[in-house]
Amino acid sequence: MINDLIDYFRDKKIIILGFGMEGQSTYKLIRKYLKNQTIYIADQKKNFEEDYDFLKNDKNIICISGDHYLNHLENYDIIMKTPGISFAGLNTKSYYHNIKSQMELLLEFFDVFTIGITGTKGKSTTSSLIYEMLKQQNINTMLLGNIGTPVFDYVDEINEDTKIVLEISSHQLEFMEVSPNIAVLLNIYPEHLDHYNSFKQYAQAKCNIFKYQNKSDKFLYNVDNETIKKLVKTTKATSYKVSLAGSKNSEIYIKKDEVYFEKNPIYNINQPRNLLGEYNLNNIMFVLAISEILGLNLEKTIKTIAEFKPLSHRLEFVGNYDDILYYDNSIGTIPMATIEAIKTLNNVDTLIIGGMDRGLDYTELIQFLNESDISNIICMPKTGHDIAKKLTRNVYIVDTMEEAVGIAKRVTKKEKSCLLSPAAASYGFFKNFEEKGNLYQKLVKAKPKKYEPI
Repeated sequence: MINDLIDYFRDKKIIILGFGMEGQSTYKLIRKYLKNQTIYIADQKKNFEEDYDFLKNDKNIICISGDHYLNHLENYDIIMKTPGISFAGLNTKSYYHNIKSQMELLLEFFDVFTIGITGTKGKSTTSSLIYEMLKQQNINTMLLGNIGTPVFDYVDEINEDTKIVLEISSHQLEFMEVSPNIAVLLNIYPEHLDHYNSFKQYAQAKCNIFKYQNKSDKFLYNVDNETIKKLVKTTKATSYKVSLAGSKNSEIYIKKDEVYFEKNPIYNINQPRNLLGEYNLNNIMFVLAISEILGLNLEKTIKTIAEFKPLSHRLEFVGNYDDILYYDNSIGTIPMATIEAIKTLNNVDTLIIGGMDRGLDYTELIQFLNESDISNIICMPKTGHDIAKKLTRNVYIVDTMEEAVGIAKRVTKKEKSCLLSPAAASYGFFKNFEEKGNLYQKLVKAKPKKYEPI
């Protein structure tokens, strides 16, 4: 399998776009097997090659840096694009089919069984839970993709018996022309509008997860999501509609506290679980369906679900400090994620919101907050400051996380919750949502300071 991939690269004019973690992973794989082949590397950062000693010693590379690093892409046979690089506004027609990713090449050249999961929210939790389910049933499995592990770092470990669970982002799907054996589409909400020309383009990128499946494949999708319902008309794969709302003609649905798979009850929703809230129950329904499709031991699957703990920064319980319950949902970078987190906790007294402005519509969130019983809304830049102008609640406008947590400690009622759920991206203020959540947790756990009255 690896030989087929290397033959694909051999004697081709290859450019690696973006030299972060995935770009470096691509370079190292190609250079491991093709020691003398010329590789082009392009990155927006000027003179980026000076940061890497292994590039300085490589005489068979040509580096392109600066603002014009995306010029003349039509000159290359293979364009290995790092997912985070946006092609919005570029005319890619002349080289569209040359744009590749590690994810696509894994699906194309490795004859292994793959389960791909995408969605605006929930894909990390669902992917990790599926991986744990397979592992607990002694199945040879790997978890790769957007979860933080470059695919090419592990291709040498893949064998014919491996079942690979892939968390796939819209950026990875955008130019893909191949789909996994089992495709999962959890939901689609407006997101990453700074990366795409339109929400429609973003939603269509998500649909590539099932677009290239064949009749022997399986496709599971959320039929309750209006955007998905409009986009999913016909599929070559056997499709399974998943409905938390109990929609008619669904293969996986809830009826009287029971999850049904093809008219058979398989799971009681009142069973103990650490994954709280309706949106996590929706994720669980997909996992249960895959368990049934693969013919796994249902009792073992339910045990895995019961024991699985939320991933970091996903409605993570930080702790009880001075009789206040603190939760970190820094992954909540869209309005719907923040709304669902508030509904799940049901006792939020203080909410911390705000982040980078990506042109999202906050009308629904503003209405929800104004009608809620949340006592304090702490608003960070930039979106938080804009939202604050339209809120009728008790609002605090701050510039830093230090200010936000300081106020939260003073104003949150005892036995109530303080929730960080930004409803916006962290970029521009933090490296990512993890950095934002980590700072929040550090400040929450810090010894209290003596504050002046508000």
